[in-house]
Amino acid sequence: MPHDTSSTRTEPTAMSGNGIAWVKLSAIHLPLKTPISDAKVLTGRQKPLTEVAFLFVEIQTRDGHSGLGFSYSKRAGGPGQFEHAKEIAATLIGEDPNDIAKIWLKLCWAGASVGRSGLAVQAIAAFDIALWDLKAKRAGLSLAKLLGAHRDAVQCYNTSGGFLSSSIDEILDNVEQSIEAGIGGIKIKVGHPDAATDIKRVEAVHRRIDGRVAMMVDANQQWDRPTAMRMGRRLEQYDLTWIEEPLDAYDAEGHAALAAQLDTPIATGEMLTSVLEHVSLIDNKSVDFIQPDAPRVGGITPFLKICSLAEAKKLRLAPHFAMEIHLHLAAAYELDPWVEHFDWLDPLFNERLEISDGRMIVPTRPGLGFTLSEQARKWIRVEAEFGKRP
Repeated sequence: MPHDTSSTRTEPTAMSGNGIAWVKLSAIHLPLKTPISDAKVLTGRQKPLTEVAFLFVEIQTRDGHSGLGFSYSKRAGGPGQFEHAKEIAATLIGEDPNDIAKIWLKLCWAGASVGRSGLAVQAIAAFDIALWDLKAKRAGLSLAKLLGAHRDAVQCYNTSGGFLSSSIDEILDNVEQSIEAGIGGIKIKVGHPDAATDIKRVEAVHRRIDGRVAMMVDANQQWDRPTAMRMGRRLEQYDLTWIEEPLDAYDAEGHAALAAQLDTPIATGEMLTSVLEHVSLIDNKSVDFIQPDAPRVGGITPFLKICSLAEAKKLRLAPHFAMEIHLHLAAAYELDPWVEHFDWLDPLFNERLEISDGRMIVPTRPGLGFTLSEQARKWIRVEAEFGKRP
């Protein structure tokens, strides 16, 4: 970057010490204890989930500041994310890590021929999240505080014990364990080929919860429009906090019809992979709860754009998965949000999140507040480094 020798004022530049010096990519595959199935598995669209593929990015600056970020893929796409990240990673070297929006665009256009959504931006997400982690650490603040927190704890609900692959007895045991752990909501999967089975499971869980915590259901895009309307009306009696993904993720008009005609709030957005796809939901009044996923939409930078649009329409927020990231982002959202509790990622990190009185406590540690565990490093399948570690 050019330096004006005619002035005594020294401007901070990438070359003056805070530029990005080193980037490391790691492909880590996290095995799940038991295979997981939802409606897409029972109808033959997908195979049971047995592992989650993660792309981790570690960034260091010349003056020793560091950041950690990650993206992920379920079933397929993990190796593709890693390879795309490897092709564009070198463009970060020498950049000023403060210029996160600029860097996001640079990474996007470095691989623009494969598009500005989907796998390409999911690879970018890991870099973007690492840069935000670095920025907050450098400021000595948690990411939530850096962004401007509205609260120090966020409502949380449990999903991981309510899959269709679990028996009713297993789900009921999870209900008790979750409530005892202080979790404030229970979400179970629906979308079984036999609608009567869905109703039976919802009834059993609703009866067991007995008003102690909130309850949600998730159809994982299983229903067509008539079925979703019929099931939505049958589910009204259970006073659910929301019905999630009743229709195909891209059916903004269909979700809008449900949102307009049902008393139960509609939630969706987790499968979308760009800001513009979420704009379609917002503009069509398709959701009451919007559910963006930062690793899927390209990181924290685009996630914040979605939040700004959603706040303007007074939508509620319930980010999908990755509570380690989304807890901070939800804490900075104006309207009281929810975060999804999954303990799947616990083996990857040295730190744990705390839960009390139905809410997840925002950590005060700088940045995201997480470091990779030794177990995570043992699960690395392939890695790549760029630049020189300071």
